[in-house]
Amino acid sequence: MLKGIPRIISPELLKILMEMGHNDEIVIGDGNFPGQSLNSKCVRCDGHGVPELLEAILSLMPLDTYAQPTYIIDKGNDPVETPIWDVFDNILKDHTDMKMERIDRFEFYERTKNAYAVVMTGETALYGCIILKKGVIA
Repeated sequence: MLKGIPRIISPELLKILMEMGHNDEIVIGDGNFPGQSLNSKCVRCDGHGVPELLEAILSLMPLDTYAQPTYIIDKGNDPVETPIWDVFDNILKDHTDMKMERIDRFEFYERTKNAYAVVMTGETALYGCIILKKGVIA
């Protein structure tokens, strides 16, 4: 055990976060997301939701403040808002003043193919997927 590392962060996920460099992207996918078919570097975090993993990851990883946007969500194909996006905004407001960008599902899939890694969760909220861009520690 180490001090200061959230218990939800597995050794495998911690290693991935440490390996990532500036501008690398990590995808946190909901329970329906086809992460393993899109990216060979997948970490399973079944039984956990995206918000709790998002908070834990952001406690360790800085966001890129030079990139626009810092984080991206999967808007799917439905014209409706989903409540988890407000949850994401509330968590991220302490880490960035940038607003999220919503992209089409298939564009999100393409970004996932080029991401450094994918974290698969048990999140049940629709369109509960997010991409984070790693920044630097000043």
